[in-house]
Amino acid sequence: MSSIPQTAVPLAAPAIDEARVHAPRPGATATLIQDFRELFKVRVTGMVVITGWAGFYLGSMQSGISSLQRGLLDTLFGIGLVSAGAAALNQALERTTDARMIRTADRPIASGRMPLAAGILAGLGALALGAVWLLLHTNLLTVALSLLTAFTYVAVYTPLKRVTTMATFIGAFPGAMGPLLGWTAARGRIEWPAVALFAILFVWQFPHFMAIAWLYRDDYARAGIRMLPVVQPDGLSTVVEALFYAAVMIPVSLIPSWLGMAGITYTVLAAALGLFYLAYTIRFARILRSRSATESRMLARDLLKVSVIYLPLLLTTLMLCATAKGQAS
Repeated sequence: MSSIPQTAVPLAAPAIDEARVHAPRPGATATLIQDFRELFKVRVTGMVVITGWAGFYLGSMQSGISSLQRGLLDTLFGIGLVSAGAAALNQALERTTDARMIRTADRPIASGRMPLAAGILAGLGALALGAVWLLLHTNLLTVALSLLTAFTYVAVYTPLKRVTTMATFIGAFPGAMGPLLGWTAARGRIEWPAVALFAILFVWQFPHFMAIAWLYRDDYARAGIRMLPVVQPDGLSTVVEALFYAAVMIPVSLIPSWLGMAGITYTVLAAALGLFYLAYTIRFARILRSRSATESRMLARDLLKVSVIYLPLLLTTLMLCATAKGQAS
């Protein structure tokens, strides 16, 4: 017979229950911090800051500035604050629709953990502080563009999402402003290389957004948000739009080479990355004949992951291959 005491097994369940009771739970401070992370959309804001960094770096290279850190942190801090403020105001306006969607129902304002007034004050405060910070450390053009970006995102794009599928196209404009803000902070003016960076971000967003829209189409339908997969559920228009912009992404990503911002190395690598992005978008088209919802979601999720990897890789490649004062080697 076994030498293990017979009481060992029945005692295991109560021990587990007791451990669960005494397990540490998030405190009020930790919950508040997490709520502000959600309110300010830290991951989205982080992407805006990263693209702003790319714009500032490349603008500094065009100026031939030896110390690329001059003003960089101040610029990114201001851009981050403006982006965070706009995100908070967006959630304040979308609290009702957020509460209807599974993936957003736990956001602080939508869930009721944070009062609406507190969310609005936090958003306006971050927006104002960011604008003042940029005014003190950059230039008036950057401030004006950052406020225009926030206004378009909050006051135009957000309400249009419940009206027309064109909201995605309009929302791509503020979504592409990160590198342009970084450039103007470094250079003080809008130039063709800055427009090229804006175009890269603008075009990149559509396969990315189509993947998200297809992945969460049931949520969007429940909330009354008019995304393409909701209005045209067969998926054809979603696939066509994603494929069109993924194909356009290749020549658009090569514009920096044509403008003399980088040499042949960037051209080859950017083309290869663009073909990789296009290949996964073509793969995404299999949603039109997928045999199950699980397979369809997998295809959309894979494209979403690739889009998130592609953009930082492309910008990093451009930054590493950039030539000073626009003279390509």
